[in-house]
Amino acid sequence: MFSQGQLVFAALFFIAFVIAMIYAYRKDLMLHKVYYKGNYKILIGFIVFIGILFMIKIFFKH
Repeated sequence: MFSQGQLVFAALFFIAFVIAMIYAYRKDLMLHKVYYKGNYKILIGFIVFIGILFMIKIFFKH
């Protein structure tokens, strides 16, 4: 399906992308702590909302 060169390129690209993302996150860590305080509450709310949607789907399916 993929040639050997394409697989090597994909692997190297993935490794470089992960390294770049780690570097960018580390660089902006202090800004994240200042501007994104309490964002876990939004994540929990989103997960609860999706859970409620699944419960409604299961309830009305039967």
